[in-house]
Amino acid sequence: EVQLVESGGGLVQAGESLSLSCTTSGFAFENWAIGWFRQAPGKERQGIGCIAIGNDDNIITHSLKGRFTISSDNAKRTVYLQMNSLKAEDTAVYFCAADPSTACPASYVYWGQGTQVTVSV
Repeated sequence: EVQLVESGGGLVQAGESLSLSCTTSGFAFENWAIGWFRQAPGKERQGIGCIAIGNDDNIITHSLKGRFTISSDNAKRTVYLQMNSLKAEDTAVYFCAADPSTACPASYVYWGQGTQVTVSV
């Protein structure tokens, strides 16, 4: 069974950093694409980026480059989203998703339950 569990969300002040984790199980971690998304209240879901280890893909959407980075720990089957210089507009529920595609971007089949990030000013 494919499972993705996000963690690390919380309440931070503007300008601070936060690292989210997506811990996975049930699939070939190094051969799938794993993405990060977020959805703010009343807004559409936004893609943040994707990592596909087997294809050496690591993509961050242009508007978040320089503040957000994606990395992985293959031994822990975990993908991380490091978020720096957080802004109020980064407040959202953050999701990770996985797809059997070996490359980014992908059409994600499996989703985690999400973790809330709230940035106060």
